[in-house]
Amino acid sequence: MNFQQLRYVYEVVRNGLNVSDAAEALFTSQPGVSKQIRQLEAELGVEIFVRHGKRLVDVTEPGRQVLAIARRMLQDMDNLKQVGEEFSNESEGALSIATTHTQARYVLPRVIRDFLVRYPRVRLSLHQGNPRQVCEMVLSGEADVAIATEAIADYSELVMLPCHQWNRCVVATPRHPILLEKPLTLEAIARYPLITYDDAFTGRSLINKAFLGRGLKPSVVLTAIDSDVIKTYVMMGLGIGILARMAYDAAEDRRLGMIDAAHLFESSTTRIGLRRSAWLRGYVYSFIELFAPHLTRRMIDTALAGGGEDHML
Repeated sequence: MNFQQLRYVYEVVRNGLNVSDAAEALFTSQPGVSKQIRQLEAELGVEIFVRHGKRLVDVTEPGRQVLAIARRMLQDMDNLKQVGEEFSNESEGALSIATTHTQARYVLPRVIRDFLVRYPRVRLSLHQGNPRQVCEMVLSGEADVAIATEAIADYSELVMLPCHQWNRCVVATPRHPILLEKPLTLEAIARYPLITYDDAFTGRSLINKAFLGRGLKPSVVLTAIDSDVIKTYVMMGLGIGILARMAYDAAEDRRLGMIDAAHLFESSTTRIGLRRSAWLRGYVYSFIELFAPHLTRRMIDTALAGGGEDHML
């Protein structure tokens, strides 16, 4: 048994059980990958994959356990490499962040600017997706840090670090009657066509919960994953929008009126997600502290070691 075999198994699963794609990602041949996996199965005495002819169609139950161990071992190997890099050069390297559009567009620009001033030789990459995709990127090793509102709490393999609480606002064309509602109510919102986030994004579950709690069923005419897209269609007069408050800027959004809706919905919490087995280089701690100044290195290490997390906010 060797690390190469474990990496082959992991890469095949990561590529949707497509051995050809895994071989391409590993810069090797498909027969070579298949042979190494067969050898590992023979040594372990179990089949890792369910096969239909020559095709892999699923992972067996013992295969799932092998995969979980392989993932941990490969991550530990990566951690060993990072330990060496940490002590040989603390100011160079790479940092990959997976996040949602709202965070990337409205929260992270200032943080990334300040980080790059402090660490000009760190290569920074930003990946966008829905919250579950963001978490999967970190679990697969494609990204180092996840930043999202939903989903992180659903992944036991991730350490959850609470960062910021936020709420929502309603946007509409400047003369829309909704802007005159004082106080704003869910009943008033429900009278108009509504444009808001897709179900997978930005606290949509809390929006649904609030209306359901009042026995209301708003007419959602359009959903989107992008705050800017929502604002565009609101400006066209297709409906009123419910946005994250951070996504409205009075100077940039002059063609829209806004009314705060924080009293109508539960607050949402943006969280950072890290692999529980992760070894963090010094500049990763700095990035996290720039994003959430209350998250010190000591607090992060305590959470990674299994300490409590929700008390951090």
